[in-house]
Amino acid sequence: MVKNLLIVFDLDFTLINNKQGIINSFHYAFSKYQIPLIKEELLEKTIGTPLEDVFKSNTHINPSELVKAFREYYGKKGLYQVKLYDGVIEKLKSFKKAQIKMGVVTSKKREMAIKLLRYLNIFHYFDFVIGETDTIKKKTDIRVKQFFYNNFPHYHYIIVGDHLTDRSLAEMLNCPFIGLLTGYFKEQELKTNALVDVVILNNISELNLKTIRSIIH
Repeated sequence: MVKNLLIVFDLDFTLINNKQGIINSFHYAFSKYQIPLIKEELLEKTIGTPLEDVFKSNTHINPSELVKAFREYYGKKGLYQVKLYDGVIEKLKSFKKAQIKMGVVTSKKREMAIKLLRYLNIFHYFDFVIGETDTIKKKTDIRVKQFFYNNFPHYHYIIVGDHLTDRSLAEMLNCPFIGLLTGYFKEQELKTNALVDVVILNNISELNLKTIRSIIH
């Protein structure tokens, strides 16, 4: 048994596959402003990156307007074009039974993330949800770090995600990172130049306490 353990999960391509809803929301935003569609495989690679950054990099239109259009579709339809990965419920149940604290840190708008977790009936497993708000715009915001240090000062943190932004969060908190290959980053990409210990798993169903214990110092 690992005492004072906090497992922090990303959402997209970690616990859930929301690819279709996200891609459709991008298409809606681009169509609304008559922007040529970006190749789907390029859009997929951006999932997990703050929306404003994605639109800034790919268009010359005010990104806040495009984010608004994206969320217009996502809030009504895209949010529900989603499914949990195999094994998620079983993992959350087993960690909860072992009295392990769990949280979510996502690039999604916080209110959307909570709505989604409730829709999938897994919200009750988590002790907190951190997402984009009026003051927090990215996972590595200093206020996120302060939240962890203030609320879980004597805990071992483990970050679980598919994206380099998840690894950056682990590096900010100086804790191990468990990278999943269910997203669009390859093993080498998730490991190269890492400033913390990294373990790579194929998917969430491979995550277990034995793996977690092996990287806690």
